[in-house]
Amino acid sequence: MFDKLKTVFKKKQPEEPAQEKPKRAPRKKKSEKEIATEKGEPWVGILSMDVDPDDLNNGAFELDWNDQFVARLMRFGYQGKTDQDIVDQWFQNVCRHVVLETWEQEQAQHPNNDVRYHKKRNLGDGYSEIS
Repeated sequence: MFDKLKTVFKKKQPEEPAQEKPKRAPRKKKSEKEIATEKGEPWVGILSMDVDPDDLNNGAFELDWNDQFVARLMRFGYQGKTDQDIVDQWFQNVCRHVVLETWEQEQAQHPNNDVRYHKKRNLGDGYSEIS
């Protein structure tokens, strides 16, 4: 009973404030390039594409790559003084293949595969100019 009285009259000690956990800086999400580089894999990506508003046939791509990508291009025979030269050579080659493939598909779909003119102008009297 004495113990019971002790607990009733015992002074309540002030509770210590809960310690706040130190806040961590938010984790920055790793980019695809960083992930590929950590894995030792080649990576290339298009950062931006600009088109000339006055001439939609002119534009530019901004590419980014890692060292593994350049090393792979060099193993496949691409050469240049700088990494940018090597990647530019590769990109031009890719564009060239896209154009050739498109042209071949158009030729295959054309009803008369031997026709290779772009413009036909009627000169009258049954004559035409083809250029």
